[in-house]
Amino acid sequence: MTTQGILYLVATPIGNLGDMTPRALEVLNDVDLIAAEDTRHSGKLLQHFGVRTPCQAYHEHNERQLCDTLVARLQAGASIALISDAGTPLVSDPGYHLVQAARAAGLQVVPVPGASALIAALSASGLPSDRFVFEGFLPAKAAARRQRLAALADDTRTLIFYESTHRIENSLADMRDVFGIHRRAVIARELTKRFETIHGDALGALLVWVQGDPDQRKGECVILVRGAGKPETGEADAEVQRLLRILMAELPLKQAAALAARISGQKKNAVYRLALALSTGE
Repeated sequence: MTTQGILYLVATPIGNLGDMTPRALEVLNDVDLIAAEDTRHSGKLLQHFGVRTPCQAYHEHNERQLCDTLVARLQAGASIALISDAGTPLVSDPGYHLVQAARAAGLQVVPVPGASALIAALSASGLPSDRFVFEGFLPAKAAARRQRLAALADDTRTLIFYESTHRIENSLADMRDVFGIHRRAVIARELTKRFETIHGDALGALLVWVQGDPDQRKGECVILVRGAGKPETGEADAEVQRLLRILMAELPLKQAAALAARISGQKKNAVYRLALALSTGE
């Protein structure tokens, strides 16, 4: 009787090769095949550590086609290690279809933990880490991106995003507009690499900082945003009251309340109730 193989999900370094674990190297040396997101990229990593296991390209464009073939090899007794270009497989990387199919076939799937950019960024951000949500990459188109951010505006968990360098400014601008200029956020860039930067500020100031320094628009970026404040049942803070008094002197109440909520990042209903109270002198 043929013993079925094991599918290993092997985390690889996100920048610093010193983060490769001994267990990861042991698995990569022992398996029959390595399924790699980019064989050219991973080839350099494997060569550095002297791993000579055969590699097969497995990426978003061919994962559905190769899935059945790899599952068949596992069923025939071959063990396979799945790796991405960097970090933990399946986290904004290919592999979901293979893992799903392997588990459906009753095959053993074994994680080999290691580096993860989102966890590394969260741990060093200074933002609440007891409850968080990972949103991966936001939509590339502005309207869809704003719609997704709007759906997260009242989420009280720390929000974590990956973002590409050419969209970092637009995404921060949309976050500022949707969450408010005062919402606290952190950019973690080039983690574990030579030019690692972890910088936090209010969203409005953070955008200005990125716009003023071209270096902050290079490399791999994680954006973390503090969750919305807990819903208020009474008064908003003094800053919101100040904003409302200024805006209500120039604008209709409803418009002033909407703009104050947008600027402050407070819940719209709470700010509107406060505006009503201020207008009646309560």
